[in-house]
Amino acid sequence: MHNKERKILVASTNPGKVAELRAMLGGDVEWLGLSDFSDIAEIAEDGTTFTENARRKALGYAKAASCWTIADDSGLVINVLGGEPGVKSARFCGEKEADRKTLDHKNTAKVLKLLEGVPKEERTARFICCLSLASPEKILVEAEGELEGLIAEREIGENGFGYDPIFFVPGLKRTVAQLTAEEKNAISHRGNAIRKLKPLLEKLLRTT
Repeated sequence: MHNKERKILVASTNPGKVAELRAMLGGDVEWLGLSDFSDIAEIAEDGTTFTENARRKALGYAKAASCWTIADDSGLVINVLGGEPGVKSARFCGEKEADRKTLDHKNTAKVLKLLEGVPKEERTARFICCLSLASPEKILVEAEGELEGLIAEREIGENGFGYDPIFFVPGLKRTVAQLTAEEKNAISHRGNAIRKLKPLLEKLLRTT
């Protein structure tokens, strides 16, 4: 098979995200995570859009690791808050927490506080995921996925992470945190972006 040994780095220290991309993209690829590289400095996510951050991370890590790199930037966009938390989704509460669960809870608590008293029909929101695949020289392919929903009035469900417990999907009558991993992948913003990226990656692997 052509290019059997192609290595692709997933620019994440989150083993769940690396496993998710590996499972959904597959291919004749050796998938790596940032944990496989001990000496790579963190790339700053200081862009003003999800696309900008994904490109910055993909190119930066591709150069540092000397191999193709896939990076994503994703977050929650709430219409009544003028698009916030947006690119600040991971650190919306303004704090750095060593414990991911504590940070997630503080971020969701801030959103719920800001939306206190806002009626259901105005609590519209969407998750956005931008994926970027780069070589050390340039961006190769990109894809974007979305998931539309509403912000619930409290946390519901134990699965997932981030804002999943307050993101209600009307069509399923459940929050994302009430879904199984398979159900989430089938509809999620990241799942949708990965499905768009897959044929582009397969074509690249065949022709590069």
